[in-house]
Amino acid sequence: MNESKNFLESIVEKDLQSGKYKEIVTRFPPEPNGFPHIGHAKSIFINFGIAREYNGHCNLRMDDTNPTTEDTKYVEALKDAVIWLGYKWDGNVRFTSDYFPALYEYAKKLITMGKAYVDSLSEEEIREYRGTVTEAGKRSKFAQRSISENLDLLERMKNGEFAEGEHVLRAKIDMAAPNMKLRDPLLYRIRHAHHFRTGNEWKIYPMYDFAHCLSDYIEGVTHSICTLEFENNRDIYNWVLDTLELEPPRPYQHEFARLNINYTVMSKRKLLELVEGGYVNGWDDPRLPTIAGYRRKGYTAEAILTFCDQVGVAKANSIVDVSQLEFCIRDDLNKKVPRVLCVLNPLKVTIENYEGREEIDAPYYPHDVPKEGSRKLPFSREIYINREDFEENPPKGYYRLTPQQPVRLRHGYIISCKEIIKDDAGNIIEIKAAYYPDSKSGNDTSGIKVKSAIQWVSADSAKEVEVRLYERLYKSEFPEGIEDLNPNSLQIIKNALIEPAVVTEKPDKRFQFEREGYFYADPLDYTDEKPVFNKIVGLKDSWGKKKTEKQPRAKKSQEKKIQIDGEVTPMTPQQEKFFQRYTQELKLNNEVANTLARDEILSSLYEEALTLLNTPVNLANLIVNEVAREIKEKGFEALQFAAKELAQLTAMLDEEKISNKIAKQVFEEMAKSGKNPTKIVEEKGLVQISDPALIEPIIEEVIAKNPDNVEKFKAGNKKLLGFFVGQALKATGGKANPKIVNELVAKKLG
Repeated sequence: MNESKNFLESIVEKDLQSGKYKEIVTRFPPEPNGFPHIGHAKSIFINFGIAREYNGHCNLRMDDTNPTTEDTKYVEALKDAVIWLGYKWDGNVRFTSDYFPALYEYAKKLITMGKAYVDSLSEEEIREYRGTVTEAGKRSKFAQRSISENLDLLERMKNGEFAEGEHVLRAKIDMAAPNMKLRDPLLYRIRHAHHFRTGNEWKIYPMYDFAHCLSDYIEGVTHSICTLEFENNRDIYNWVLDTLELEPPRPYQHEFARLNINYTVMSKRKLLELVEGGYVNGWDDPRLPTIAGYRRKGYTAEAILTFCDQVGVAKANSIVDVSQLEFCIRDDLNKKVPRVLCVLNPLKVTIENYEGREEIDAPYYPHDVPKEGSRKLPFSREIYINREDFEENPPKGYYRLTPQQPVRLRHGYIISCKEIIKDDAGNIIEIKAAYYPDSKSGNDTSGIKVKSAIQWVSADSAKEVEVRLYERLYKSEFPEGIEDLNPNSLQIIKNALIEPAVVTEKPDKRFQFEREGYFYADPLDYTDEKPVFNKIVGLKDSWGKKKTEKQPRAKKSQEKKIQIDGEVTPMTPQQEKFFQRYTQELKLNNEVANTLARDEILSSLYEEALTLLNTPVNLANLIVNEVAREIKEKGFEALQFAAKELAQLTAMLDEEKISNKIAKQVFEEMAKSGKNPTKIVEEKGLVQISDPALIEPIIEEVIAKNPDNVEKFKAGNKKLLGFFVGQALKATGGKANPKIVNELVAKKLG
């Protein structure tokens, strides 16, 4: 945990100091209907972390109240995730089904108190009777049943005398409650399904809102920590415990913002669709955000916990950039893993003036002197290099091997091209080269200057390996479904070549393939006969930033020094000072802070803008993304704006005068013309529309034009809510306040 306390820790400390609880007890209560994902990792980190920090304990409880979707394999996956992340639950794994008899008795008690009844309305009628946000609901006529009739019906429901949906047990609270969750919520429903633990013993199963609070109470939980989606459920949580007048101490629910990451889906339904539809290779596919997927890809538990710590515990939902997670694993592995040589796209090189064979001593950690470890690199007349490391007609700024330009073989000699061999189709199939005997790395007296070192392996000893290159599963930043899948999320290279020590010595299962990225020996498919490596992460974030041949280069004054061999260049003391301030004081994520701290121009703009507007995160995101791109494409001298305009644009965004979409449009105009952003908004009429009276007619028109989708939505396809919101925003040219549009659409559709 961070030294500064988050709001949950502050609550816990206050409760301990007041004597409200003698011991802190938390719980991690997942439903075993899918493999745990990175969002579960955050919940594990918070619940187990708080218990550990305050010398309490955390229970692992499976919320197994829906027998139609749950399975033992999911239980094992959840247990495995907790253990792998380094935590231990108190006692045995608990199950809500352990408490079914007690929960049933509590339900009977509510009936005898006149606080619950068996309802026989249909599901559609229950929904209709509930009312709307602005209209009170209507209580079912079956709420008038006597206590004895309700008890009899509940018993018969339990014994399996009725069909599914024929009856439900409901709490009797308030059909006019502003919080619609309190409008006589369901407590039990009939399910004729085999339960993986209780078999066919039960024919009724408790609803989450009834089972969760009572399970917490039975276990002595003090702080029931949930995500924000359960905020409205807190009233039911309290109602059940208060109404039953249970002996104190009792638990209280507290909510935090769930983890949302761009280019990622964490809906169990969508993940299940990917797995069962064959779009991925099981729950442990390295492209999935499941803990099993991250493990198989090669992520470390330390990196995931660091990420959870950096994201922090907030009260408001937000989107975290996936690059922050990638930064954490990259940063973790950079300190740990050995560097080795791998050629992904082999091109044969014959060194004509070399005879014999030798072994070159090469360190595993060439840039980390205190770390020990080295291996012998076989060197012979025939070697392989990466095809991309030779250019017959090189573009400007190409520093690897060309007909006119020599290059160093990593840890070895300098070579030069003497002849290019091509096949009948004109493809290069071999390079004839010469080496310089007095140019050996570490003992170079040749006087030859080269600007780069390339990867290579000896032809007579290299091991053929399969390399799986993973990219993000979705091409869309905010994916909706399978239509947003990235068709290039997996590339398999069958004939990559790797130095022999990686297979024979295996000093670690994770390696940095120099200049390629970090890789992990696949735990299932790897064999000594056919090694298989998964790409964990690249050496730097290159998503969406890949260069094209005709991309304009930045002006010379703006060009960065080329990094050789993919090593992270150490920060200067001043850059380190900036980085510490940005992450610790201004709470920027590591990736953004790293970019700002290392770039003098960007950090200067940022510091100046901060003196005009104290919104550090939004300013940083604007500068690192939009401004950095402008500088990269046009150069700093061509910028049409300064820090003052950036602060003005961010202020309008903060005050919700414009939306994010409009802000990008304004920035583009500002970058093109140099106009003041406020004037751009005024002249183009881009002020965000937040008046419901102006938005409602537009939404009504969208709904009227799409009757088929309205019917599908009311039939249960809630995904269409996004369709209606999108159409309404489109109709306003993106000027409508998205939050208000969401609220109004939901209200209109009921």
